Amino acid sequence: MMARSQIKIDKNTSIEDLLSAIPVSVNYLRDKGIRCFVCGEPIWGTIQSACMEKGFTDKEISIFVKEINELA
Repeated sequence: MMARSQIKIDKNTSIEDLLSAIPVSVNYLRDKGIRCFVCGEPIWGTIQSACMEKGFTDKEISIFVKEINELA
């Protein structure tokens, strides 16, 4: 198993992989308005696609990815 410090998330990481690798990221994304996985509706796709569906810009997505990696 990979140590947490070795985990590198990018905008193309699937939501499923993100939540498996960094479970606390669910709170971060929920706080940013990406809640589908919290309410029980499955979310398929990447961090980028989930953010784009909510209207976030590429710059905002880059910031999200940076901050999520800091959680790891």
